[in-house]
Amino acid sequence: MRTPLLIGCLLFSWYTASAQIAVKNLLTENMKSPICIDTQNPRFSWQLTEKYNKPVLQQAYELQVDSGSFDNNNHSPLWSSGKINSDQSVYIPYSGKSLLSGHKYFWRVRIWDTKGVCSDWSEQAFWKMGLLSAPDWHAQWIVPASNDTVNAAAPLLRNSFSLNKTVLEATAYITSHGFYEAQLNGHKIGDSFLTPGWTSYNKRLQYQAYDVTSLLTEGENAIGVTLGSGWYRSPLGPYTPRANFYGDKTALLMEIRIVFTDGSTKIISSDQNWKSSTGALRFAEIYNGCIIDTRLEKSGWTNPAFNDQDWLPVHVIPFSKNTLVATYNETVKQHEVFKPIKIITTPRGEKVIDFGQNLVGWVKVTLKGNAGDSIKIAHAEVLDKADEFYTENLRAAKAENIYILKDTVRRTFEPQFSWQGFRYIKIKGIKGPLNPDDFTAVAIYSDMKASGSFSCSNPLLNQLQHNIQWGQKGNFLDVPTDCPQRDERLGWTGDAQVFSRTAAFNMDVHNFFTKWLKDVAADQYKSGSIPYVIPDVFTNGKDEVGGSSGWGDVSTIIPWNMYYAYGDKKILENQFQSMKAWVNYIQKQTKNGLWVTGNHFGDWLFYSVNDDRDGISAITNKYLIAQCFYAYSTRILINSAKVLNKKADEEYYAKLLTQIKQAFVNEYVTANGLISSDTQTAYVLALEFDMLPINLRQQAAARLVKNIELYHGHLTTGFLGTPYLCDALSKFGYADVAYKLLLQDTYPSWLYPIKQGATTIWERWDGIKTDGSFEEPSMNSYNHYAYGAIGDWMYRNIAGIIPAAPGYKKILIKPVIGGGLSWAEGKYECPYGSISCKWEIIANKLNMNVTIPQNTTADIFIPDFQGKTYQKITVGPGVYHYSR
Repeated sequence: MRTPLLIGCLLFSWYTASAQIAVKNLLTENMKSPICIDTQNPRFSWQLTEKYNKPVLQQAYELQVDSGSFDNNNHSPLWSSGKINSDQSVYIPYSGKSLLSGHKYFWRVRIWDTKGVCSDWSEQAFWKMGLLSAPDWHAQWIVPASNDTVNAAAPLLRNSFSLNKTVLEATAYITSHGFYEAQLNGHKIGDSFLTPGWTSYNKRLQYQAYDVTSLLTEGENAIGVTLGSGWYRSPLGPYTPRANFYGDKTALLMEIRIVFTDGSTKIISSDQNWKSSTGALRFAEIYNGCIIDTRLEKSGWTNPAFNDQDWLPVHVIPFSKNTLVATYNETVKQHEVFKPIKIITTPRGEKVIDFGQNLVGWVKVTLKGNAGDSIKIAHAEVLDKADEFYTENLRAAKAENIYILKDTVRRTFEPQFSWQGFRYIKIKGIKGPLNPDDFTAVAIYSDMKASGSFSCSNPLLNQLQHNIQWGQKGNFLDVPTDCPQRDERLGWTGDAQVFSRTAAFNMDVHNFFTKWLKDVAADQYKSGSIPYVIPDVFTNGKDEVGGSSGWGDVSTIIPWNMYYAYGDKKILENQFQSMKAWVNYIQKQTKNGLWVTGNHFGDWLFYSVNDDRDGISAITNKYLIAQCFYAYSTRILINSAKVLNKKADEEYYAKLLTQIKQAFVNEYVTANGLISSDTQTAYVLALEFDMLPINLRQQAAARLVKNIELYHGHLTTGFLGTPYLCDALSKFGYADVAYKLLLQDTYPSWLYPIKQGATTIWERWDGIKTDGSFEEPSMNSYNHYAYGAIGDWMYRNIAGIIPAAPGYKKILIKPVIGGGLSWAEGKYECPYGSISCKWEIIANKLNMNVTIPQNTTADIFIPDFQGKTYQKITVGPGVYHYSR
């Protein structure tokens, strides 16, 4: 056995008195210098660095907050923490005097390391308080003069005003019923789309803040705002969509707070002085697309010189301001762009463009034609086996945009207040051949930072990682939707919970899920049951539409996953009552300790066979699954109570968990360890959630392997079993089987869709069958991230990056060698900095490079080139190289 060599390790010189310690990446509520915070105790985070890359462990810190810049140090700050002996460098709460609405504050920090060396003060950061209560708003809710139906033209609202002083600083606060896009003096305010985002509007309505200093001018100014139906009143959901779910009138609430260079202030607000009209946007709806008729556009309507004498007055409506909350999550923005890779004429003679990637967003198109020409762009994810444009799986969604030309001038169009999921577009109305330069596909998704990457020597696994990431991008559109293309696009709870750990590896979803989980709690029924979708648009006011195991457990699983990924206890504090209410709801449904009531989706879309005469469809008893998730949610509740020091809850639910597990064994497990549903999902959940006595677990893992062999090395799991399948195998010594499943490329498997050309994760294992035909179009999305939950196993096992403590304060590096891979690499940006692990096998020798961020520690397990044995080394921050 070779002894690991430590090359270039930073441990040779732990600290010196001249260490050049610095503090960087200052964040307030996980944001860089935000301008809209509405909590009286914002929390501060930072990272550490050292000039010569020597390791630094924090022993103490001091925070200062002031109402002005720290350039002048001749006065006492508004608040100082004093020297606090703590190694914590994330989520430190402000504990000073009450903060004022709309005011700007500055902060800085310095730290001491374990040798007593003190850093310099960091560069200062700032944040700005939002509008903290309804009376702080000067603006009034206004609605346009004509605003009656979803099918009506989009309202335009405008106002003009004059400024006779030089502007020092100006902030716009905006929200709406429906979507809004605002302009100031002809320029778009901000770069966000689909604002104000989607929440449970009647309980929580977000507003956004924008720095508009550069858009204002001394003299005449004009505001213009376009409103769209959006999630507020568009018909939402499949089956029985209802328009006007939250209300029947779009509305605007907006004010601009201006500070002049002489110190005086002025507020421009939405009020009775505004006017309204309509323009080129004749229709805009989430599922069906939009219609833009340029013959009706109001040219220059957001500029001061525009004549609005024939516009109608708005109506002031006393809608509530008590539900307004600041926006902490990342808004939807434009990201990658794609040019056509192929122009197709289908067998039917239709003009089709292939962008090469299934994405979510829209197409910018440059058009020239004759006045009155109508150009229609339809969207699809796939072509059928005859290479025809295929849209049956969109169900009732038209997903098409129509542009009507007013003249022969060449101009560029893009939709507004609508988006599509697509790889292909079909164009009608353009005469002659298509010019690929005239078309650009634009991806949109919530502006989350990329936090992780994975790659390896197997190109198919790299494509799988690509597909997982693009499934996340396409469906993390302010809420975690199930799919982005058909007449659904809802926040299905089961999909989100199974994918949440993978999501946190790929992107920083801290604020994204924190926001959505508040709506989980807001829309939770009084009984404690959780709706199927959040925000809940299935409720009819009478019946509870929810309560399914694996779906309702979103209320416990995601809060715990986010706490462990980011180390933020506030997520647990926010959600604990919701978590507890869900477990209590289940307990009330049980009979003799068993959850054997209610409606459950079960192991959704598991492997099944039509005309199953041999009984090989992998059907798992729904109530068996429910009992497993009942136990898992209870265990999470116990762990959360322990973190929050709720000892009575911890003790109560610990006793309950023992009863839940015993009831499971009594009902579903024979004396020899056979589970009544002899399926992969049954064994996986029993193993992953510790449902079996210790003496029965290893044999259960062997039964799982035997079942996989029965299906010739294929998985048979659905939405609830798949996320834990490889993990359960690895835990019980069958990592080789996990690798075989991962690398299987025939149906059903993760790689089968890739062999069929997939660029995102499919809803079904066989969305396109082996003969080229399609699965049932009523439930067959080609961008549906749930099965992408395998990404978590790839990061943790192949790359070997594992949080050993919440937020990666302690890290475990333990790659699992196998699958014929010659190298693999994972990178992850945790709250403390960058973690990376790359291993490579050359000539029967394993080389491994590891990066551990400052202010953390790690246990590194170094495998031999066969992955059979490990050597453990405990380290601090640094960059390490090992050969074995």
